[in-house]
Amino acid sequence: MEDEKIIELFFARSEAAIAELAAKYGAFFRRISRNILCSEQDVEECVNDTYLKAWNSIPPKRPEKLPAYLGRIARNLSLNRYAQINAVKRGSGEVPAALSELEECVPAEDTIQRECDRAELSEALNRFLRGLPEDKRTVFLRRYWYLVPVKEIAEQLGMTESKVKSMLFRTRDQLRRFLEKEEIAI
Repeated sequence: MEDEKIIELFFARSEAAIAELAAKYGAFFRRISRNILCSEQDVEECVNDTYLKAWNSIPPKRPEKLPAYLGRIARNLSLNRYAQINAVKRGSGEVPAALSELEECVPAEDTIQRECDRAELSEALNRFLRGLPEDKRTVFLRRYWYLVPVKEIAEQLGMTESKVKSMLFRTRDQLRRFLEKEEIAI
């Protein structure tokens, strides 16, 4: 079913919207959550929470790009669940590895004093990403947005792990220099 028809089902408050969403994007939501969480039970909980959040937010929102809108919801719910699980203990997985790789070039949460600073950082990151060649942007987003392991990125894109790691290292360095030029504290 087309995304616009799924959105119309949400606006009609038809429960079929959830079924259609699950059929079309359920695997996508699971993949996002699985890259962040280790437990299949937590993955399923986040996917179900994604459906609930979609139900509660559409309407009034009418997303232009349904997979991006709902993928972001699934990602944020998974990251929140990850933080909740690891509040006391430090676990394994892609989240700590990916975030530690970005530490050197992206400001820490506590250094961003106000919401307007966050918006400025967000805009700068968007400008940076738009300026990247498609292959670098794809690798960067898969690693740092979707938290896909380097090995999996290499397999998906037909590259060596070494090439992916090198590309990520150079892109992080490029991001750090870009943010310095934009006078965003790092």
